[in-house]
Parts: sequence; C-alpha cells; structure tokens
Amino acid sequence: MSSHIQIFDTTLRDGEQTPGVNFTFDERLKIALQLEKWGVDVIEAGFPASSTGSFKSVEAISKALTTTAVCGLARCIKSDIDAVYEATKHAAKPLVHVFIATSPIHLEHKLKMSQEEVLDSIKEHVTYAKQLFDIVQFSPEDATRTDMDFLIQSVQTAVDAGATIINIPDTVGFSYPNEYGQIFKTLTESVQSDNEIIYSSHCHDDLGMAVSNSLAAIEGGARRVEGTVNGIGERAGNAALEEVALALYIRKDHYGIESQIELKETKKTSDLISRYAGIRVPRNKAIVGQNAFSHESGIHQDGILKHRETYEIMTPQLVGVSTTELPLGKLSGKHAFAEKLKALGYDINPDDQINLFKQFKSIADKKKSVSDRDIHALIQGSEHEQSAIYQLEALQLQFVSNGLQSAVVVIKDKDGSIYQDSSIGTGSIVAIYNAVDRIFKRETELIDYRIDSVTEGADAQAEVHVNLVINNKEVNGIGIDHDILKASCKAYIEAHAKYDADAKEKEGIQS
Repeated sequence: MSSHIQIFDTTLRDGEQTPGVNFTFDERLKIALQLEKWGVDVIEAGFPASSTGSFKSVEAISKALTTTAVCGLARCIKSDIDAVYEATKHAAKPLVHVFIATSPIHLEHKLKMSQEEVLDSIKEHVTYAKQLFDIVQFSPEDATRTDMDFLIQSVQTAVDAGATIINIPDTVGFSYPNEYGQIFKTLTESVQSDNEIIYSSHCHDDLGMAVSNSLAAIEGGARRVEGTVNGIGERAGNAALEEVALALYIRKDHYGIESQIELKETKKTSDLISRYAGIRVPRNKAIVGQNAFSHESGIHQDGILKHRETYEIMTPQLVGVSTTELPLGKLSGKHAFAEKLKALGYDINPDDQINLFKQFKSIADKKKSVSDRDIHALIQGSEHEQSAIYQLEALQLQFVSNGLQSAVVVIKDKDGSIYQDSSIGTGSIVAIYNAVDRIFKRETELIDYRIDSVTEGADAQAEVHVNLVINNKEVNGIGIDHDILKASCKAYIEAHAKYDADAKEKEGIQS
C-alpha cells in the first residue's frame, strides 16, 4: 500500500471549470510549478482533446515538471486518449485519466447507453489506454448515484482491462461521509485483482461536505485524494486540498497517515491561485483565510497570550503565514530590498530586481511603510503584467460637465503596437471602461467589480477584480496599482485579453 496519502490536484482542469475562471498559458505553467513545489503527487494539467490551448498547456507542463506526475483527462474515446498520450509523452511520470458516467440518470439522459454498452466501452478504452500508458486511472462518473452492483461491475471491468487507480467521483456532491466511506470499503472487499489497486476520492462541495467525504474515503481505504487549491471548481467547488492536507497532519493520531505536502508553501500556493482565478479567499476560510489565525475575543486573546495552544491547533508558520512583518520604507536601499526578497522565499535574478526595486520605491514614496504583503503583491503583480497580452500604457481623466467624466486610455500589446481611444461616462470607472470597449470594438456587460486592499490603511495598494460577459462568455481580470483607477483599468484590460486568448485557442481547434 502507498506509504502516504497521494494528493491529486485538479486545479488546472476541474478548477478552471469555475465560471469566469480562465487561466492564461503562462499562468497555468506558473501554477503547475508552484504545485510541484507544494508537493502534490499528481497534477491533472488539463483535458488535451478539448482545445489547442489545453493541449499545449499540458504539453508545456509535462516538459517543465521534474518530479510530479502529469495527468490528462480523456473520455472513453480513442482520440481523447491519443491526445493525452501526445501531450504528456515528455513528462517524467505520464498518466491518463479515463472516465465514463455510470449512474442511471447519466446513462438515460446524457449517454443514451445501456449498462452493457458502458461496460463494453470501459473494457475497450481502458485496454487501449493501457497500451500507451504504464498507469491508467479510471473514473465511473457520478459514482455515488450509481447502483452498487453496477459500480462494482464497472470497476472490476476497468481493473481487468489494466487500470490500477480507481477514482470514485461524488460528481454532484450528493453523498455524505458514512455512505461515501462505505463505498470504498465495499469496493476494496469486492473487486479482485492480482495487482495493487489505489482507490481515490473526488468530491464536490454542493452540500458542504467535500472535505469531510474525502477524509471518510481515507478511513474507507482510499490512498489518494483529488481536489483543488482553495476548493475552486464547478458550482460550489471541489474538496479544498489544503484543508485535507492539514487535517491529516494535525490529526495524524487518528488517520495514521499523512500526505507529502510541503505545508509551509500552502499560503503562497493559495494566494497564487486566488490571484490568477480572480476569486478572493473568504476571511473565515479554514487554513488560509485572513482570520484563520486572528483572535478578537478578550477571553481568546487572554488565552493565546498565556499559552498559544489554548485557541490555536496549528501555528501560522506551519502554513507559511508570517506573524511578524519587518516593513521597508522609502529610505530602504537595494541591499535591504534584496534581503527582504530572499527572506520571503523569492529567487529573482539581479536584472529583474532592478525593475522591481524601482516599483518598490514608487510604492514607498506613497506609503509610510511597505509590508511583506505589499512585496508579495508587487512581485506577483509584476509577473502578471510581464506575461500580459496587453498593458496599460497611459490613462488620463478629465471632468466634462453635468457629472460626466472623460477618459483617454492608451494600451500597448506584446509586439509594441499602440492602441488608444477616449470616451465619456457617468463616472471615472464607466468612462475608462467605455474607452477600453471602444479600443477592442466590442460590447460587454460588467457583472462584478470588487476592490480589495492589499494591506490595511488608507495608503494600501488596490487590487481590483472584474468579471465581464463578452459574447455570452464570462471572463475575469485582475489589476494591482496604488491608484484605484489604474488598477481598475488594468483589470478590465486583462479581462478583454483573456477573451482574446480564448478565442485564439478556439480558432486553433477549428483550423
């Protein structure tokens, strides 16, 4: 049996299916590299047959990672399996994840297939996949709403055809812990094989039980857990992997087995996903929320001061949260800045540090002190902008009359071409967004606009998140700047850029 609980991260596949979430090519690669650093065993990097963009991302990730297995999703269709093979063939550890639905509702309304036809498909396609891959994972989609006898038949058929990893998806978050754990016990006892079979959980959070169900699966014999960082995903999301990893660590007295997650990288990983997905982590979120290690009640504060374990079962440092910040200021020099970068875990070459230092000094001129969180935002924002298709070159605003504002926006693309236009609006933001829409020559609907402060105080940097609908497609954008209007403009431009990137991927499929 596996010596640890394997962590299978599907942030780049199931997580990206979150409405409004569209990772760029560069973002997917950076996320994969951070997930490897975090210590996940397997990354489900995408669904290669679904688009040219997904194929290229899985291929690039396969070439970039050195220790983590790279998995691609495939329906029970040979061309899907071929696409996964081609995309992952350069991976250190390639893996294919083949699935087909098995519940009565899916067979009747989606697949239009009989149980016998499903079993034949499982046998044919798992056998085919085994010819290309050493390791084949099989999933009976909507397993928790599947008749147990047919579920056993489906799994046995996949195992006989060569699958050595069996994933049991709670596709619509229907199950509860005792029931879900029992499914694993039943399969372990009923399915026969001469090879070791690893059972894996895959839980959605529709009823708020994804993490509890995942832990129940471990108690039932599962040795792999699938999920996403911050629990992002379809509808209410997936099991939050950071919660599973910490539960196994803190309660190892009960579970008796841990993951190989590098816990101190947890907060950094969470922040990266939050920023690229454009989904803010709730303040009261377990493990990585801003309030996870905060205490306001006088009784709690008194207890913490006397002995931390009175109200904390883990330290902030365990997950990479520093409780002490040593702010830099406008008088800080290059050496102090470089040392701060090292202390925060960044390895940045000297040339890039020069540009970052200039940006730091610009912030320091506007703030009394620059905190660690400001530095994190500065670096992540700089990386974000460097990889952007379009960048804000200039922004000018002017009051017109009758409450109207005028905005002039200048944008530069990666090739250096300049685009500019102007417009008016009932306020500064409306004027800016109207001008950007004119540049891209498309109509949009703004469905969400949110300003977050990177740190507390009136001098905090602004982090703006927007969600737009363009031609019936929802896209998101993020902008960071000390100036709220510039941050707002950057976020809106990025949303348009993501729409363009997605359109290019689709053009690649059609051609």
